[in-house]
Amino acid sequence: MRELIDLLDDPTVRGWIEQRRSGPPAPAPVMAADDPGLVSMYATARLMTVKRHLLGLSSALPRVPDELHRAGSVLMLEQRDRGLVRLSPLIAGFALLGLGCELLVWRATGRVRTRLIDARPETVNDRLRLIWRRFMLAAGLVLAFALGSVGSFLAFDWPPLLRTLVLGYLIAFLAVRLALVLGRFLLAPKVERFRIVPVTTSLARFWYRRLALIVGWFAFGYITVEQLEVLGVSLEARQIIGYALGLGLLALGLESVWRSPRSEDEPGGHGGAWLLSGCLVGLWLLWVAQAMAVFWLVVVGVALPKAMELTRRSVRHVLRPSDTGDTAEAPSPGVPGVTAVILERGARAVVLIGAALLLSRAWNIDLIELSSRDTTPTRLLRGVLNASLIVLVADLAWHVAKAVIDGKLAQPRELGDPDGEEARRLSRLRTLLPILRNMLFITVVVVAGLMVLSAMGVEIAPLIAGAGVVGVAIGFGAQTLVKDIISGMFYLLDDAFRVGEYIQSGSYKGTVESFSLRSVKLRHHRGPLYTVPFGDLGAVQNMSRDWVIDKLSINVPYDTDLAAVKKIIKRIGAELASDPEFAPHVIETLKMQGVEQFGDFAIQIRMKMMTKPGEQFVIRRRAYASIKTAFEQNGIHFAFPTVHVSGGSPGAPAEVENAVGHVGLELVRPPAAAP
Repeated sequence: MRELIDLLDDPTVRGWIEQRRSGPPAPAPVMAADDPGLVSMYATARLMTVKRHLLGLSSALPRVPDELHRAGSVLMLEQRDRGLVRLSPLIAGFALLGLGCELLVWRATGRVRTRLIDARPETVNDRLRLIWRRFMLAAGLVLAFALGSVGSFLAFDWPPLLRTLVLGYLIAFLAVRLALVLGRFLLAPKVERFRIVPVTTSLARFWYRRLALIVGWFAFGYITVEQLEVLGVSLEARQIIGYALGLGLLALGLESVWRSPRSEDEPGGHGGAWLLSGCLVGLWLLWVAQAMAVFWLVVVGVALPKAMELTRRSVRHVLRPSDTGDTAEAPSPGVPGVTAVILERGARAVVLIGAALLLSRAWNIDLIELSSRDTTPTRLLRGVLNASLIVLVADLAWHVAKAVIDGKLAQPRELGDPDGEEARRLSRLRTLLPILRNMLFITVVVVAGLMVLSAMGVEIAPLIAGAGVVGVAIGFGAQTLVKDIISGMFYLLDDAFRVGEYIQSGSYKGTVESFSLRSVKLRHHRGPLYTVPFGDLGAVQNMSRDWVIDKLSINVPYDTDLAAVKKIIKRIGAELASDPEFAPHVIETLKMQGVEQFGDFAIQIRMKMMTKPGEQFVIRRRAYASIKTAFEQNGIHFAFPTVHVSGGSPGAPAEVENAVGHVGLELVRPPAAAP
């Protein structure tokens, strides 16, 4: 019987039997002169294949009971007339043994599970460590079931047919356990804070049960169809049984789509359910029609965007800021962290690579054999695959580098002392990092582009040589541009200015807002924005470094007590230095330097103070106001210019004041003429 079954499994014998059943082969169709083209040929051939396949299924349908009966007879003979009576307890026993091993691991890790349940992650890193521990625990449970069931079964010597049957169903049990453990790890239907996929509790519980049911139905159905081949059931009968089991899987899918809990603000509503239901029905029809290439293309086309969106949402949910504790480690809005970029881009790359491998397997593309062939189509396909891999790696590298640079730029500007070494370092980084980011982007794009061209079979050595020649020609033709770029590099290397500093160069002055490779943007204090090429800057006056000395001058009459003035100014300087508003910005307080010069109508007194850059204007205004108030309280006046006009006899002068600004006009009446 075994030899007969092996003989019936021979493809040559099966082909001969099918040829005898279907009669002489039909003659090949002759192409007409007005054939519509290659697409019509393929469609006609595809329809004929589907028709033959459906006719073969309809002819094999009456034989299914007989073939199943014959398979049962083979099983009874193999198992010494006990068949399923011996097989079922054996499968159940090893499955229970696997569950027992899993239970032992579950009890042994009781303390670990208690600590995990009681854990309250306060930071993103704490949450990631908690997820990693839960993953290791879940992997340990699955491994314990696999060792207890499949491992213990393989430790004994079994008859070949019994070994194949039992091992297949044990693997199906392992698939169900894996689905349950993975669903509990990702969805956490009981503990919401452990949930990785951002869904509601009702939705998590629903899909936790449905995914286990769908995986179990598929695993046991697939193993059953495979075992029927071992028992000698024909291909058509196995396909009919598989399509019937597929109807059950389709029913589970439709039930899950329509009974899945939905939030009120979920987009799509019943329209999305109808669309997804039609997609599931269409996939089942494509499977029955043996259009597997289109089937897997539709599966990837529908599932890939959903998987990428779900991956992105899950990563952002895992890396969300904590409700309590320090959230400094969480990525700030609009500035993704390095961990978020690695997880999101890495997961997306894994999903894309998995989809590509699935399509290659579905379309019978042997990647190993493809790499050894040297035909034009294989070279093109191999180049596309290599280019896709290069683009994914370059995308990951660029976004990681960009996240690092943006994280440095997003750090708070005020860290302790604004004039401290750390603040200066961060200011310098904010100046240099945008230029470094632009240069890094250009480098990644150019290198990735050259690698992609090389992977596609393009010889890049002449291209690189030609680019060098073109670069030299452009350098000679764009000397101003090269001058601006090189000048900007040296300005930055010399640390001449940074973002946020106030500089002046010629007729341009303002606060440095940003850089590019060839120019700097200066915001004038009145609003205008200057874009100045580096080559036009020349000497730069930086007004925002370290400290500034502000000079103040006042005019007092010649009869003023200078000692009293000095005491008053000293007292005002002490008040400014002790004022909480100005004290952090005063380096050397206001003091009187002495008499600067003797004027025509007053003595000019010079004062000075040292403050932090940009703060001298407010302090100067407060100092002038305090000086005026103090002078009024002490009877000291400010000098202003006057004009004296005198003549005639010494009589009582009649003063006439003409108040024009601060100028006083004093007229002295001339003496009367002698008689």
